[in-house]
Formats: sequence, C-alpha cells, structure tokens
Amino acid sequence: MLSRSEIRAQARQSLAGNWKTAVLHFLLYMVVSGLISSITNKIDYIGWIINVLLTAPLAYGIYNHYLDFVRGKIPAATDIFRGFQRYKETLIVYVVMAVFTMLWTLLLIVPGIIAALRYSQSYFILRDNPGIAPLEAIDRSKALMAGNKWRLFTLYLSFIGWALLCIPTLGIGYLWLGPYVSTAAGHFYEDISK
Repeated sequence: MLSRSEIRAQARQSLAGNWKTAVLHFLLYMVVSGLISSITNKIDYIGWIINVLLTAPLAYGIYNHYLDFVRGKIPAATDIFRGFQRYKETLIVYVVMAVFTMLWTLLLIVPGIIAALRYSQSYFILRDNPGIAPLEAIDRSKALMAGNKWRLFTLYLSFIGWALLCIPTLGIGYLWLGPYVSTAAGHFYEDISK
C-alpha cells in the first residue's frame, strides 16, 4: 500500500508536463457545472431534478478524466462529458450514492462522511467494468473500501494546506488543486484495486 506522500508524488508525476491541459479541462468542468447550477436554481420545483440529471454524468466524467492522466493518457476536453454515453448507469450510481449518503448523514455527520468514502470508488469501478450493473459497482466499492476509508480520508485531509493557500488567490488556485486531488484519487484507486 502506498503512503499519502507517495500517492501525491505519483499524482504530480502524472500531471508533469500536462498541467495546462489538466487545468483547462478542470476550468471547463467548473464552467459547465456553474452554468447548470445557475440555470437550474432559477427553475422552480423541478430545477433540482434537472440539476441531478445533468450533474450525474458530469461527475462520472470528471472522476474518470483524471484517471486517464493516472494511466498515462491525455484525455480530450470532451471526455469530461463521457458520462452521457453511459447515462443510465451514471445516473443510477449518482442517485443511489447521494440517497445513501444523505440517509447516513441524517444520523450524524460522521456516518455520512464514512458512507461517502465507502461509495467513492463506484465511478472508477463502473468505468473498468463496462457490463456491470450500477448497484454492483456500489457494492464493489464498499468491498474495496473495507479497511481503506481512513486512508482515503487522510489523503484528502493532506490537501487542506493547499486548499487554504488557494483562498488568497480568490479561488483561482483551485483550478490547480482540483486536478491534483482528482489525480491523487485516481492513484489511490489504482493502488487499492491491484
């Protein structure tokens, strides 16, 4: 098992020479996500449903976009939208993960965080197993994360310093931090799925 610092080092190595592409693609994702939120927030009653319908495939796309960098591939900007090619599966995974996480959060915040970590590998598993059912991807994520939730939690915590340094940049620094964290998450998946 790799340490947090080794995973972060691998993420930096995967992004070396590709930072411009990674940042521009993350900016595209943020712009599209922002547009979806701003438009759907203005629609009464069904705006949140439309938001979920559009955000689900985008979430799948951004997770797997940076997994390409991990695997030595340079994805096209349009690959952020790859979730629309598997729309049904990505929507089911997104909704089930959101509902389960929300239900656990109703108990307390900590169980909600644990649930989010438990389901966190579902999109990666869905990608690597094209014929898999969405609920099976979630079940496999739960199995894969058994004994690994704390490792992922502390990996994410290790980026807090960077997140704080992004605040004085008026958020611009997050355009670099987003790809860095996402690529590290991809390396974490590769490490635990061996």
